[in-house]
Amino acid sequence: MSVLLLRLAGPMQSWGVQSRFRVRDTGLEPSKSGVIGLCCAALGRSRESPIADLAALRLAVRADQEGAMARDYHTAQNILRASGGPPKETEPSTRYYLADAKFLVGLEGDVGLLREVHVALRDPHWPLCLGRKAFVPGEPVWLCDGLLPEADLAQALAAYPWLGHDPRRRPERVRVVWEDPDGAEVRPDQPVSFAER
Repeated sequence: MSVLLLRLAGPMQSWGVQSRFRVRDTGLEPSKSGVIGLCCAALGRSRESPIADLAALRLAVRADQEGAMARDYHTAQNILRASGGPPKETEPSTRYYLADAKFLVGLEGDVGLLREVHVALRDPHWPLCLGRKAFVPGEPVWLCDGLLPEADLAQALAAYPWLGHDPRRRPERVRVVWEDPDGAEVRPDQPVSFAER
């Protein structure tokens, strides 16, 4: 297998997997659907495009700088109703995000597909975001040495230099999250299509 490493770093990130209606959550690390969506934006794939090839990639995330969980309160006015009735006056929502987080994300799979994504990340077709359109990367997602043909995902994450601000403050241990079908925790985060919202 081959590995592609990405840097997801920015002042704000939000990786919700259960965000519906009034509460927009975020995970503590990037979601697979969010990372695949970012790859689709780089490649210029529309919402209707098939994503089975990208969804088949295996994901792992190293949390180099965890970031702080923050909450924001929003209101929206004159929201149209699907039923065609009169618009709602005001709709409040609570949105969670991670402030000042840095992640090293690894995707494992076919070298041809990973090479295509690597090239696209250097010059993306559409703007990249860290979970929400307003949350742009603070540093390049593309890593010049990020494509590792014939690499192991665990070894690639372990060997890559720490991404935190101050190398002298690197913790002894960092949290790593793996996509593992035999794992103890189940997450509803296997993208099938982005066509429906």
